[in-house]
Amino acid sequence: MQSEDEPLRDAVQARLADFTAAERKIAQVILAEYPYGGLVPIQDLARRAGISAPSITRFVAKLGCAGFHDFQRRLIGELKESRLSPVELKRGQAAAGEGNFLADYAARAAALVARVADCASLAQFDVLCDLLADPRTGLHMIGGRVTDSIAQLLTAHLCQIRGRVRHLPANPEQWPDVVLGLTRRDAVVIFDIRRYDPRLAVLAESAAARGAKVVSITDQWLSPVSLHARQTFALPVGVGTPWDSHLALVALVEAAIIRVSERDWPATSQRIAGIDRLRLALDPLRGPGVGLE
Repeated sequence: MQSEDEPLRDAVQARLADFTAAERKIAQVILAEYPYGGLVPIQDLARRAGISAPSITRFVAKLGCAGFHDFQRRLIGELKESRLSPVELKRGQAAAGEGNFLADYAARAAALVARVADCASLAQFDVLCDLLADPRTGLHMIGGRVTDSIAQLLTAHLCQIRGRVRHLPANPEQWPDVVLGLTRRDAVVIFDIRRYDPRLAVLAESAAARGAKVVSITDQWLSPVSLHARQTFALPVGVGTPWDSHLALVALVEAAIIRVSERDWPATSQRIAGIDRLRLALDPLRGPGVGLE
């Protein structure tokens, strides 16, 4: 039986191969707008999936739920958890012990990073790297209040590898001009973890409407951005503290940077050398190799 700690989305995806044809229809409807797709009355869900209400009852039973109301209770619980602040997360947690806190935290952080490969398949990772490496694709990066620093990290490195890469301005007043210029040749990579920024979901919806490929890099509860994304990375962020960890997101980004840079290392190294020469030409007082990172 599924643990209540496991998101229902993961349980559905893990059992797709074992579902009947009717159950796969239900799964597709729920996953398409998770978790909101499962928070409608059972009759509405049955109508949208084109199956009977009893089929839905059997479906949720396979997930370990004691009926449709229990299934929705679990979904609502996940929604509430996705909105918890550090203050709320701290409640019920024990105070830091007097042992070696740094060593303990490092062990928990290492375990978190190790889970990245379980949350993102090699095929999914390769699709992301193909997108980031394609010089024909215009790349646009942005994140939330804290995760925007990761978007800037990815932007800074990709700019050394290829052209047509930009970090979107933080001011939403400047987004319409960017969105109006988007085409099917563009991709928008959005970082957003819980206590999500609703403006990013609007940006994602607008970008998708222009035909741009939206990539959502988020947590296990899924930012609303994911509703409009062609590709979603749902990564772990909890390390048993009031503060969510960004380590899994950074690990994914750094792995992608390395993979993309090595797709055509001669071209990458040539571009970096060219950038370095221009930097030195623009600032003759800077010695070779100084401050080029």
